[in-house]
Amino acid sequence: MNVPVDFGVVALATALGERRDVAGAAADYVDDPERVLQWGYRSFHEAPEGTTPTDLAVRAAERALKRAGCGADEVDLIVLADSDVPEHLYWDGSTALARALGVRGTPTLLLTQACASGVMAFETVAGAMLVRPDVGTVLLVAVNQVSGAHRNRMRTSTCLVSDGAVAAVLRRGHGRLRWLATEQHTEPEYADFYRAEYGGSRVPFPPPGRSNTDLSVPQRVQEHFGRDPVKLLGFIDELYARLASVVARACRRAGTDPQRIARLVYLNDNQQTIREVAKAVGIPAERTNAALAADLGHMGGADQLVCLDAHLTRGELADGDLVALAGVSAGMHWFCTLIAV
Repeated sequence: MNVPVDFGVVALATALGERRDVAGAAADYVDDPERVLQWGYRSFHEAPEGTTPTDLAVRAAERALKRAGCGADEVDLIVLADSDVPEHLYWDGSTALARALGVRGTPTLLLTQACASGVMAFETVAGAMLVRPDVGTVLLVAVNQVSGAHRNRMRTSTCLVSDGAVAAVLRRGHGRLRWLATEQHTEPEYADFYRAEYGGSRVPFPPPGRSNTDLSVPQRVQEHFGRDPVKLLGFIDELYARLASVVARACRRAGTDPQRIARLVYLNDNQQTIREVAKAVGIPAERTNAALAADLGHMGGADQLVCLDAHLTRGELADGDLVALAGVSAGMHWFCTLIAV
């Protein structure tokens, strides 16, 4: 497999919020807990009061650097992928991460492409390595922490959203967990499905009695298609077909066959959706991250790397295995990155 630049993952590490039981916590978030339980989640992770996304990112980064035997001062580029609401406006979380790690002068980059951020970051890193021969080691951190003022982790969509971060130390020429290809498909017609109505420059403050937590993505999708059941079913079919297509395109770019995929790591979505995604791609459900998703919850752009770390720790991947990190995100984007174990 020929790649434009050769790099791999030296080490991975996660930092999760406190584990909570879904059955016991659902009533704290919604008045219809049974609806949430039907998604198939057993537990999720919630950051303790006072914990910030930067705190989670730093913990994951420090653990990954330690596992890699690498000092923060040896990193040539820091990339932070933050898939939820930032801690502050007019503020760059990637520089706050660098400061907390005690790094000065090292270039940093902030990615905010929703749930696609962590997986799509591999292509960004590849580009940096291609144009800058001095970039040999990259620290990639993906973090997601729900802002309760902007969404309800159990009501906004059909995913139960969790808090957590994952860090990866990437190194040029590293022969394990090698990046092979990244692909993306964007459908701008659906750009508004996940947007928060209030807090941006267009509508800085909500009207009396309204808040961003009123958002329901399924309801917004229905309204977009005029509640036409035929169009809604067509959209669902499109979701799965485009995901299968982007995985196949990533395989073609890497010069490999989709049948070689040993593990499909999708978003930590509800169990039915993961089964449908597996069927569309042609992967048995047991070769997905479904079991992990049920215990972790959806961590935005951190999902795939958190699960990759867990699959490796559990011994569920062998040398030479082809892993597809894939998903769908706000925008809307369908995306896939291929990693060779």
